[in-house]
Amino acid sequence: MLAQNAFGSQSAAGNRVFLYEVEGLRQNDATDQNNYPIRQSGSTFIKVPYSRMNEEMQRIVRMGGKIVSIQPLSAD
Repeated sequence: MLAQNAFGSQSAAGNRVFLYEVEGLRQNDATDQNNYPIRQSGSTFIKVPYSRMNEEMQRIVRMGGKIVSIQPLSAD
């Protein structure tokens, strides 16, 4: 999937995937809607496409997590 910029040309940004290392996730109202429990200790790794990075950061903060690192998974 290629992303389009304001001029209509396509870029490889849509293909980029990042790995978030997250600590401190806890069970709360937002996570109660999941079908699985959240561990309170240790790190969790989440794969995030470039197009969803902002939404995922906001979701992690709402769940009480802290992003420890962000690393690219695909080389462009």
